[in-house]
Formats: sequence, C-alpha cells, structure tokens
Amino acid sequence: MSHALIIVDMLADFVRPGAALFVPGSPEIVPAIQQELAAARQAGDLVIYVCDAHDPEDKEFERFPPHAVAGSSGAEVIDELAPRPGEAVVEKRRYSPFFDTELGQVLADAGISRATVVGVCTHICVMETVGGLANRDFRVRVPAAAVADFDPGQARAALARMQSLFGAEVC
Repeated sequence: MSHALIIVDMLADFVRPGAALFVPGSPEIVPAIQQELAAARQAGDLVIYVCDAHDPEDKEFERFPPHAVAGSSGAEVIDELAPRPGEAVVEKRRYSPFFDTELGQVLADAGISRATVVGVCTHICVMETVGGLANRDFRVRVPAAAVADFDPGQARAALARMQSLFGAEVC
C-alpha cells in the first residue's frame, strides 16, 4: 500500500447547516468525497480521517466560535462518510493534523508515499495537511470538487499555493 486518502474535518459542526462553524458548500462536496472514498476502499488504500477534537476552553475559540469539542456530536464525522472499522481516525487540536498527533507514524507504518486530501477548510486545515505532507516528501493530489471553504477567494489562493509551493496535483 502506498496511497492514502485523508479526509479532513468532515464533521457535523462544519457540514450541517446551522452548525457551530458551518462551511458553505460543504454539503455539496460530500458526493465527490464519497466517490474518492469508494475508490480508495476498493483499491485497498489507507483511509484516514483527521478530525478536530478541541478542549472546551481551546485558545482557537478566541478566533473561531466553539466547534468540534471532543466527545460532542459536532465533532463526529458525518454519517454519509462514516469511518469503517480499521480505518484510522486521528484527532487534532490544531490546524495541522501533524501537530502533536500520531498521523506521521500512521503514514510511515503503512509505507505511504502518495496521498489524496479532501475536506474542509481549503485555506486552513486542508492546506496545512497538504503542506505537512509536502514537507515530508509525499506526492499529493487535491480534487478541487472535494474541498470547500468559507471564503472563495482564500480557497482559490490556497489551491494555487498548494500547487505552486507544495507541488500538489490540483485536479
């Protein structure tokens, strides 16, 4: 196995309208992510969910409304993309899923060299994931139809940056 699908923050608090930090456009990317997920599972690729799991008093809540508090329903992966037994779920407290988590070890243990990254938010956690992978010499693919953001301008800039700086294949 050399490929992983990394699903970033497809959690109730980001995807359900009216939720704590709803990302416009996130419900619309679910079918594209389902397609990527089905293909990864069929190919026997490693599937990894990286998920915000904040402490109730997290300093991030000074910049964003409280969201995805560990153990809350808002921190759960949406049912349409629910992890299967054996699929990795990496809880993170910061934008980067590599900060103070086991993600690097999970990828190394599986012998991963290529990854597809999907989810929310394009210019924050998705870009931090892509940057972390690129800094570890992974080949990265980002399907533009499978990412969403609060700010379309920031999202376009982030995709361009992922492509030009991190060498990601944006398709």
